Amino acid sequence: MVTKNHEEIVFEAEKNKITTPPMFKVILLNDDFTPMDFVVLVLQTFFSKSQEQATQIMLKVHMDGVGICGVYSRDVSETKVDQVVAFARKYQHPLKCVMEEA
Repeated sequence: MVTKNHEEIVFEAEKNKITTPPMFKVILLNDDFTPMDFVVLVLQTFFSKSQEQATQIMLKVHMDGVGICGVYSRDVSETKVDQVVAFARKYQHPLKCVMEEA
């Protein structure tokens, strides 16, 4: 409390709430043309998955139509999506990679 010229001024501490930024899932979508081995390579190269993990995710994409590669911040997710799409296009595969809020 501070007193100034007989006026009472009260300062209240504001509680700063730190919120964590939203996270995003990076998802591969199935298509009928991209080879399974290429999908495994993408998962190993861009998502640091082991051979076994990459194979499991690839099979999920193949069977269910979608597979989650990982969950990251917005910037990291956008970068990974761009990298995967560019890599797939470089090798002339129509593989689709998208992100959605987790």
